[in-house]
Amino acid sequence: MARAQFQKGQKVWVECVGAWAQIEKVQPVWAKGFEEPVRVTYDVGLGREFLGHELMLPVDDAAAVQTTDRWRLLRARNKWQQADECLHHPYPGTYPVVVTDAADWGGWRVPGAEYDRDPSRIEYQARLIAAAPALLALAEQLVAAVDETPEDAPPETRRLAQEARTLLKSVTDTLISPQANPVMASQAA
Repeated sequence: MARAQFQKGQKVWVECVGAWAQIEKVQPVWAKGFEEPVRVTYDVGLGREFLGHELMLPVDDAAAVQTTDRWRLLRARNKWQQADECLHHPYPGTYPVVVTDAADWGGWRVPGAEYDRDPSRIEYQARLIAAAPALLALAEQLVAAVDETPEDAPPETRRLAQEARTLLKSVTDTLISPQANPVMASQAA
């Protein structure tokens, strides 16, 4: 016997296609002599029906970055080139390291060859990654401010808050199969 794991209008990740979709139709397949459907398929508008195990749910990521995290941009000594060999680098003899841990280790580093290919781009990426928790906190504050009094917010601010909300969901949501979700598993039983 099968029970529906998803409902119409629900957002799902279609693993075999690699795309987000919405459930358009829940299609139970009935067989004579059975009180419940023997199989349930889902139409998500991608040209064929999908089974439940091919779809995944977005859930909040418990390990998502806390806005209190302070990421730092440090400089590490370049082991592959001396300072006089890489004068075209913004900071000759070093490369950027974004530290995401309270101790000065753990985080983001770039291979030396990639840094040497385009050091300005890598420096920009390092600054952006180091600023990510502060930018995330700013987006959360914008959403909270507009949610507090949405009717008083100017239309442009409401639009920006909606974009920030979408961006925040893309950061904090992860995928989970319905079988791994205890709530969905208890409903299917």
